[in-house]
Amino acid sequence: MTHADAPRIALDSIGADILVRLDAQNQLRDRALNEGRQVVRMSANSVRATHRHEFAEAGRLLTEARTLLTTLLHDLDGHPGIRWAGYVQDSMKEFAEASITLALVTGAPLPNPAALQVDDPPYLNGLAESASELRRQILDAVRTDDFERGERLLARMDEIYAFLVTVDYPDGLTGGLRRTTDALRAVLERTRGDLTITGAQRRLLAALGQSTSDADLSHAP
Repeated sequence: MTHADAPRIALDSIGADILVRLDAQNQLRDRALNEGRQVVRMSANSVRATHRHEFAEAGRLLTEARTLLTTLLHDLDGHPGIRWAGYVQDSMKEFAEASITLALVTGAPLPNPAALQVDDPPYLNGLAESASELRRQILDAVRTDDFERGERLLARMDEIYAFLVTVDYPDGLTGGLRRTTDALRAVLERTRGDLTITGAQRRLLAALGQSTSDADLSHAP
């Protein structure tokens, strides 16, 4: 049989099917990138609203982010290459961080991964970053002389860190959690130091005030 007599391998048909699938994947990837960025932006704005104690606005933004993210993740079922891409995981992490931050600041129950409909690795990293966000709340509480609230928030930060250090798995499985936890430890130690110094200053001022008061009473006629 000559080359001219060899049967055709129907590559045109095979190639056309491949191109259709790749085109659909590319469109889905572009959508995931775009909607993932929107989720990240809304989550960041929610954290800012939480820090301003605009809790209704923070919740509204989270509701919008949840709707967008949940629909996207549903449509990514069967497309693991996109669902597990960094930009999709990041959007889950940012949404988890914003949701957990709002719960921690308002004293609401902590949402779990199932409630947020996010994967475990982005949830854990979001948990670590939300604990770091408490530093701003603690410093704000100290500035307004609400030292008890600052101590309560520090206890929550400490509790989260104590849990995260027990998650001893490879970074490839946890999404680099060890690095995020190390960053939290630095924030926790710095915040604890700030709160300790502030507490010592408060006790000193109280003692000085009491001494002054006692001295005034001793010189009273």
